Amino acid sequence: MAVTTPVGFFIFNRPQLTQAVFDVIAQARPRKLLVVADGPRFPEEADRCQQAREVVQAVDWDCEVVTDFSPTNLGCKRRVSSGLDWVFNLESEAIILEDDCLPHLTFFRFCEELLQAYRDDSRIMMISGDNYQGSDQQAKYSYYFSRYTHIWGWATWRRAWRFFDPDMRLWPEIRDSGWLDQIYENPPEVEYRRQCFEGTYAGAIDTWDYAWSLACLIQSALVIRPSTNLVSNIGAGQEATHTKGPSLSANFPRSAMTFPLLHPPFVLRDARLDSLEVERLLGIPPRPQTVAGNLRNRLKRFAQRARSLWHRRST
Repeated sequence: MAVTTPVGFFIFNRPQLTQAVFDVIAQARPRKLLVVADGPRFPEEADRCQQAREVVQAVDWDCEVVTDFSPTNLGCKRRVSSGLDWVFNLESEAIILEDDCLPHLTFFRFCEELLQAYRDDSRIMMISGDNYQGSDQQAKYSYYFSRYTHIWGWATWRRAWRFFDPDMRLWPEIRDSGWLDQIYENPPEVEYRRQCFEGTYAGAIDTWDYAWSLACLIQSALVIRPSTNLVSNIGAGQEATHTKGPSLSANFPRSAMTFPLLHPPFVLRDARLDSLEVERLLGIPPRPQTVAGNLRNRLKRFAQRARSLWHRRST
């Protein structure tokens, strides 16, 4: 196969992992490869950074290779976010992989077909290669719609990336207005998300992906998630930037996507699968709904509809 969609490849100081991911990229044979590399944090790390950069010099297929190599260390947040800015300044859409995100070969075709299918659909802001449902998912279609922005192998468009704000300038307003309580509803998850966003905003967490999650939330965006896991993070451990300990989502088995894709006939978030994922990965069970609680919710929705209809008739 030859992938026509540009591939952005983010590397750092782990040449062996870089080689493993590059080997799969080489099988996909993209026509354009954009390589983003961070610089060493200290002199002793320079050799490993250089070895990782040398891996991508082994391109032996018809491919335009462009690089954005930082001579100094920018850190996870600044390097990845600035690298993605660079990618989407050059390209209108791209498939994104980091040096520890090992894709199944079918991941590339999955992303490419859906980038084209939803290119002009502003409801969709990204395509993820990650699925952590395991055997609990009953997959009727090739993918479903979620609100969770998993980035261990993903793809998006320039039109969506333009909403990204690394400084999260709208976070204080979202935090103080109580929007998270309305979005997530389950108090333990509300608190977990609040801590993630606040830590990133305050600079205590050196990452970019929570800012991207916030950007998607603010736009009420949907995320395409595959019916089977297409990418496995193989980088968990002491050399990792964040996932240094055990993780339920790391080393998750990959399996092939079946083609032709079976598209869902609707664009609706699958709240059941989202809830299942939160319970599995975060240990947060679904919010219990009592009979009385369900009745109150129904009456509230009925009252809202009645007020809306009355307003229309009286104007």
